[in-house]
Amino acid sequence: MNRNFTFYIIILLVFGSLILLVLNEGEKENPLVLQHANSTIQTKTSDHSISDLQKNDHSFVSTTLTTLKKQITAPFGILLIQIIIIVILSRILGLTISKLGQPIVIGEIIAGIILGPSLLGSIFPGIYHFIFPANSLNNLQLFSQFGLVLFMFIIGMEIDTKLVKEKLNSAIIISFTGIIFPYLLGILLSYFIYSSFAMPGVGFTTFALFIGIAMSITAFPVLARIIHEKGLTKTPLGIMAITCAATDDITAWLIFAAIIAIAQAGTAVSALLVIGSAILFLIIMLFIVQPVLKRIGNIYISSENLSKTIIAFIFLILFCSAFFTEMIGIHALFGAFIAGVVVPKNQIFKKLMISKIEDVSTVVLLPLFFAFSGLRTQIGSLNTPYLWGVCGIVILIAVIGKLGGITIATRLVGNSWRDSIKMGVLMNTRGLMELIVLNIGYDLGILSPEIFSIMVIMALTTTFMAGPFLNFLEKTKTSALLSEEKQDKRALRILISFGIPEMGASLLKLANSITNLGDLSKNGNLTAIHFTPHTEITSTEALNFDRKSFAPIKNTAQELGFDLATIYKTTDDVPKEIVKTCRKEGNNLLLIGSAKSVFTKYILGGRVKYIVDNCKCSVGVFIEKDFNKLKNVLIIADHRRLNSILDVARRLVANSDADITFMFQNKKEKLPENKSLQQIHENNRVKFIEQTPLSEKYLETYDLIIISLRYFEKDITYQDILTNSTPSLLLINFKADTFSIDEEEG
Repeated sequence: MNRNFTFYIIILLVFGSLILLVLNEGEKENPLVLQHANSTIQTKTSDHSISDLQKNDHSFVSTTLTTLKKQITAPFGILLIQIIIIVILSRILGLTISKLGQPIVIGEIIAGIILGPSLLGSIFPGIYHFIFPANSLNNLQLFSQFGLVLFMFIIGMEIDTKLVKEKLNSAIIISFTGIIFPYLLGILLSYFIYSSFAMPGVGFTTFALFIGIAMSITAFPVLARIIHEKGLTKTPLGIMAITCAATDDITAWLIFAAIIAIAQAGTAVSALLVIGSAILFLIIMLFIVQPVLKRIGNIYISSENLSKTIIAFIFLILFCSAFFTEMIGIHALFGAFIAGVVVPKNQIFKKLMISKIEDVSTVVLLPLFFAFSGLRTQIGSLNTPYLWGVCGIVILIAVIGKLGGITIATRLVGNSWRDSIKMGVLMNTRGLMELIVLNIGYDLGILSPEIFSIMVIMALTTTFMAGPFLNFLEKTKTSALLSEEKQDKRALRILISFGIPEMGASLLKLANSITNLGDLSKNGNLTAIHFTPHTEITSTEALNFDRKSFAPIKNTAQELGFDLATIYKTTDDVPKEIVKTCRKEGNNLLLIGSAKSVFTKYILGGRVKYIVDNCKCSVGVFIEKDFNKLKNVLIIADHRRLNSILDVARRLVANSDADITFMFQNKKEKLPENKSLQQIHENNRVKFIEQTPLSEKYLETYDLIIISLRYFEKDITYQDILTNSTPSLLLINFKADTFSIDEEEG
């Protein structure tokens, strides 16, 4: 270290001296320049007074500020300011709105509206015009369009064409009804509002076609995110909704491409030429480009093999596809979408490609599009009761068309009314896809500012209503089940929640020792849940997390000879979601995996404490230490919770081969006269002992220690020995109605 520092000092002195020497010699070679500079300074000093110098100082400050302002207001400086403000506000509002159970995209759209003339422009017009001067909007639009191209490419990759083909027969009726019915209502609506809201020179057909597609679009990415957040990923309803949304998106974008062609072409012959070019483009992409990309995907299936050349080739396909559709008069977004569809569906390859693109496109570039849409949204222009009345009618027709049409179609193909309504609610979300359609219509001069603003409000409303509506349906279902349910209170209904995949397998083995899991699974009383602790993931990532997380516990269930029901969700609040799921599923025992780090000054802290305190059923906190199979179990019992702990022992005797040792910690207390206690005492695998000095060596003879959580917290003084010892530890917070309990723990 000292040698390197010495070397650094020597190098600095030697080369610094040489630089100064060269500069000095250069000044000597040009004496006139130096003399002229000195004489100029002397002249200025003699000719001007002190006040003049002060003026010069003031002039210097003014010049500096002017230069700084010029740099800030330069196109690139303004663009950077815009990006900084948009990204910060989008993230703040996106995360805030997610806490209310809404998709982050709603917060990002609201951020765009706040930054637009509707709020910032009306309250602080000076700031608004400084941040978003009229001459800067073209740059912002170009960046936002580039972000959309990347995003539509991701959406295309997210659509599983194999799933669409498999479910096409059952999904085609629902999907096409969900397009045709709202499209018809949109055309009818156009008949009444055309004269008031169409731009000059725009024909009725063009206007009506755009309103129709705006009414019938579904936001596939928002729908997919809601499905993951609600834990519907592997349910028949969730699979059907994803399939219908994918079919809907493909169909809607094909129709939209044709509409743009008609709007752009002007004549029927030109429109047919554009549509013919689009069909040729699809044939080339599906039957020439896709097979080539499939071979690439089969070869380059890992990040190690995925070279920058391959990535550049994929991007080249994307940009060429977008350029071609833009050139023939459809839109670059359609080409980007199709490029994503033909990308190989190899999960590893697709995940690697998405990881290269998604963060920049969704976190930085996509909010620019929302902001740009917000700059166009002039809610203040809806300044009459008539305009707000039209806005309400548009929202009502949009909901009737999409939600009503999908609900009826889903019911007709054999689903229950509850599932049919859920499907309608999910497909009614419009979100980002609606904004894309509206912005294209605005750019083409088809939609007026008023109808554009009305449609943006409609998109926000239909997207926002999905979460609360689904929650309401779930609450009514839970209430109905609870009112009709007449279950044996002694029957366990177990929910297993885990974070680390391996912990899930350990919890299942533990549960299998307590009760007959085969019977529970047959009756739907055994479920495993896993939550991803954030919602900003793609469908591909969610499916990958789902598969990997449940792999160990599913393998264990298969070894034990039964099928396991699983629930996967994405959420920003894991503890709250666990408590809510436990209540919703009607479980009376929750088993959660933990680690020694949960032990704080107050024994249990953080997430685990929240779950224990707020869950209405019994909670078993399992601290796993190489748990495999039960041979010897130590139950440290107290008399206040005797019935609860005895029932645990009975179940262990019935469902495992373990020897069980009861240890009562209070020497002064004698075993109470309890019939259940006497019955279990007669079993030769169960023995009762009084307090024994506990040491790590003594505890090594056991595989599992079971203690009441409240007893552990309040009465046991040797907690460190128990938490540091070899055996795994199960702390149970008993609640009424679980282990045929007479009282809750206090």
